[in-house]
Amino acid sequence: MKPVSPDCPITKVALILSDTWTMLIMHQLILGEKRFCELEKMLEGISTRTLTLKLKKLRQDGLIQKNQDGTYIATEKGRGLRLIENAMKRYQKEYL
Repeated sequence: MKPVSPDCPITKVALILSDTWTMLIMHQLILGEKRFCELEKMLEGISTRTLTLKLKKLRQDGLIQKNQDGTYIATEKGRGLRLIENAMKRYQKEYL
């Protein structure tokens, strides 16, 4: 079996989206800017610590930015995840 290369496009995207919360957070921010407390309410079951860490990581990855007023918003790179979001919706309709 061939080992997975870190340069593989699937590997690169999978590493960014490697947990459930990332796409759920991004879905909310693609819809529009949100404050931390708004995200916390919309993402039932996420702990404050997890949300804090995920937002920090998403900022480091350039998927979101934090505005001066404290709201989070998806960057152009983050909004690009709409492609994956749409593919997930299609998959759900066809297979789940």
